[in-house]
Amino acid sequence: MNMEISFEFFPPKTQDGEQKLLLTRQQLALTKPHFFSVTYGAGGTTQSGTLKTVSDILADGFDAAPHLSCIGASKESIRQVLAEFRAAKVKRIVALRGDLPSGMVEIGEFRYASELVEFIRKETGREFWLEVAAYPEMHPQAKSPQQDLDALATKAKMGADSAITQYFFNADAYCRFREQAARKGIDIPILPGIMPITNFTQLARFSDACGTEIPRWMRNTLQSFGDDIDSIREFGHQAVLELCERLKKEEVPGFHFYTMNNAGPSLRLLKDLKLT
Repeated sequence: MNMEISFEFFPPKTQDGEQKLLLTRQQLALTKPHFFSVTYGAGGTTQSGTLKTVSDILADGFDAAPHLSCIGASKESIRQVLAEFRAAKVKRIVALRGDLPSGMVEIGEFRYASELVEFIRKETGREFWLEVAAYPEMHPQAKSPQQDLDALATKAKMGADSAITQYFFNADAYCRFREQAARKGIDIPILPGIMPITNFTQLARFSDACGTEIPRWMRNTLQSFGDDIDSIREFGHQAVLELCERLKKEEVPGFHFYTMNNAGPSLRLLKDLKLT
């Protein structure tokens, strides 16, 4: 089975962080990934770091996709960013609505990611491959699952090429979401986002913020380990491995790993899935 494997990083803020990410990239590059993506802080707060990390990856001969969020942005500022991406020979973008930075109230000229996708297509045609976000368990700010699905349909209609999901731990949620998307005529690939479990406190905080459900059995077991990091990681690995094995049987187009700039957990999953 030909599966598309990709990895997400965040831009490092220190020299030590840069060295760590370089090592992580080198280790993950051995799997010959389809692409690496690099996040973009709220309101574009890590814009220069994102572009530098992407440029480093491109220089190593790998495809790299900067995240681009539009909330709080003007059309002119997005136009400038697209010019920078073009100059850096970027060919793929993860187009997102994003979050307003703390304290900022001005939404800007874009309300939704679909408007960003439409703008990029009008400005640059088919120059960029556009990834967008999808939410099998519903975006936390959506009024209903139907509204959320409509949002994905609009992004596809405006020219999105493929979607990457928020991470999830319930395979049925993804499968149902994919079926509903297909019934709605959404025909772009929907790549499942995979979050390796290494730190329960951090995972619980992320999940509460982004609307991902940690199943009760999983949450209770992880909580029961307290500060036993080895047990958390071992249990987390087995739980996410079972999720990926089920998704593999469902013939998903690939996996997009949220690495948190660590190579080990994703590499171990890929090895046990026989995808390295």
